[in-house]
Amino acid sequence: MRKIALALAAFGLATSAAQAQGNYPQRPITMIVPFAAGGPTDVIARIVGDNMSRTLGQQIVVENVAGAGGTTGITRGAQAQPDGYTIMMGHMGTHGAAPALYPNLKYDPSKDFAPIGLAAGTPILIVAKKDFPAKDLKGFVEYVQKNGDKVNMAHAGVGSVSHSTGIFFTSVIKAKPTMVAYRGTGPALNDLMGNTVDFMTDQIVNVAPQVQGGNIKAFAIATATRSPALPDVPTTKEAGLDGYEVSAWNAVFAPKGTPPEIVAKLNEALVKALSDENTKKRLLDLGGVIPSTAEQTPASLQKLVESEVARWTPVLKAAGATAE
Repeated sequence: MRKIALALAAFGLATSAAQAQGNYPQRPITMIVPFAAGGPTDVIARIVGDNMSRTLGQQIVVENVAGAGGTTGITRGAQAQPDGYTIMMGHMGTHGAAPALYPNLKYDPSKDFAPIGLAAGTPILIVAKKDFPAKDLKGFVEYVQKNGDKVNMAHAGVGSVSHSTGIFFTSVIKAKPTMVAYRGTGPALNDLMGNTVDFMTDQIVNVAPQVQGGNIKAFAIATATRSPALPDVPTTKEAGLDGYEVSAWNAVFAPKGTPPEIVAKLNEALVKALSDENTKKRLLDLGGVIPSTAEQTPASLQKLVESEVARWTPVLKAAGATAE
């Protein structure tokens, strides 16, 4: 009788869990953005999350948890209950560059998450304060090389996209400017517009409006083709710089162990958001790149993370970059 009672209790718990998953979500979902409000990851999270909320029938609440190049927020997300009520907007830095920069990283990008899907690709721009003493990329590179640590390069924290792509850029041009860290790209951009720092490499989603408004100067975009959002900005190759082509990305993750049914429902909401004309327009107007249908799957995101870790580890180690 005791064994029967235990079996029935276990069955009851399993049934309740299955019913809960089937009715998911029953309350608001927290999406951790591992940077300060106003940065590119935050902007993409809010645009995509807004549409996902309507599909899921529950609000997705963005929680900004900044620090340590995004790894503070992602660590918290990785350790959350895998019930679908805490998800994260990760990116190239938190899930690609971080292992090379943080020897004591408390998560493994390839093993400690349930990937949901890729949200947007974000080309990298080389931007500077509006009165930087150079007219084009060639003059800019020569100035940075000549003035060395007298030039300040801003970034959103060690391991962030702006930091990793900045390290890559300075290694290509063989220069060593002074690195100035912030707790997010938003405050870094504010100081760039205020002429407190000289330049940065950042995602187009964050800087396109400021370039369009004349608040900062864009020297080049680090992709093979120009962006429709900034058609007058040349590619790095067009501007005479070979070897610097890089594009970032943002993607949605859940903690490892999140039930497959919940992962599928979150992915379905994300895919629907990326097919919505208004959501697509908002992302495209900022210079974002909408991932293809094949790139929007959890399996594709898993492969992307693994390839990005393999790509960035040798680049950053060769540059001697570390957060500790």
